[in-house]
Amino acid sequence: MAEIDLYSLVKRPLITEQGMHMVETQNAYPFAVDVRANKIQIRQAIEKLFEVEVESVRTAHRKGKKRRRGRRVGRTPNWKKAYVKLKEGHTIELF
Repeated sequence: MAEIDLYSLVKRPLITEQGMHMVETQNAYPFAVDVRANKIQIRQAIEKLFEVEVESVRTAHRKGKKRRRGRRVGRTPNWKKAYVKLKEGHTIELF
């Protein structure tokens, strides 16, 4: 597998109601990440980008949804979600 650039590995933070609840209760931040990324690469990217210490990383593959345009049926791409739990005292400013 080709080497993935750490800056292109993390696509965006997921700003949702459930995600913000996890930030407040567990200090865990959800991110959309590259499908090919593993937990070690995600940890390194978050630590380098936001200058924080990561305690753990949990990942989940999300299946793309079916979409229609007239008669044609297609799919949105599959994607990967990562929940990054930070060590005590570390936070990420999303806004």
